[in-house]
Amino acid sequence: METISENRSFGGVQGVYRHASNTCGCDMTFAVYMPPQAEDGPVPVLWYLSGLTCTHENAMAKAGMQEHAAEHGIALVFPDTSPRGDNVANDEAYDLGQGAGFYVNATRAPWKTHFRMYDYVVNELRDIVVKQFDVQDRHGITGHSMGGHGALTIAMRNPDLFESVSAFAPIANPTQSDWGRKQLSAYLGDDESAWADHDATLLLEDKGWKGDILVDQGQADQFLDLLKPDALAEMMARRRQPGTFRMQKGYDHSYFFVNSFAGDHVAWHAERLQ
Repeated sequence: METISENRSFGGVQGVYRHASNTCGCDMTFAVYMPPQAEDGPVPVLWYLSGLTCTHENAMAKAGMQEHAAEHGIALVFPDTSPRGDNVANDEAYDLGQGAGFYVNATRAPWKTHFRMYDYVVNELRDIVVKQFDVQDRHGITGHSMGGHGALTIAMRNPDLFESVSAFAPIANPTQSDWGRKQLSAYLGDDESAWADHDATLLLEDKGWKGDILVDQGQADQFLDLLKPDALAEMMARRRQPGTFRMQKGYDHSYFFVNSFAGDHVAWHAERLQ
């Protein structure tokens, strides 16, 4: 693992690292924030999965989570959103290929060689974080947009690995959205039964979640028709899933929205992780 940079932040250290990924077959970059409490012993971990077009850097620089993580003594992990490199398949569209991994394991060419972001987050990067950083093996997960989709689906499929889950404006019902049908068919094929494991609304109906869920959605989000928050909110009510779904008046899809409620989410995870 190569250290790209480390900077002091709110008494802790914000680092950026690179490693050769066996899962994705290319070099992968990720960021980790270690709070000051880590100097006295292992701390729990909150994963943040980013959205379309993002890298590890977007949330690291814009979400404003480090101050809250330092207050509560939680490490933050910011993975990239896809494999990258000259030999990695790509597409001219912003919502497919590099920057748009959708947190699935692709099974179709040309994507299947490198696009294995589900296994990368759940297995490879998790092992690296636990072994290389002074953290407890207690994890929460959150994310924004495509990353909110990833956080919800990964948590519901792995309740033994995550203690808490939340999301900011997640792609909530991708099997019924152009932000989902396009990518899932490209990565997984046309058999829609294979898509269900990557749809938070369908997973909630099938599996539920062992604890409560926190979701924040901007009421003025310009992508509401693609995100389909109503489907997830209705399924939470129908399944009587413990949780809180907040429609935030006037907020859009930007990092100003994420930054505004980042403190709530970090505190919420801290209560469940500690």
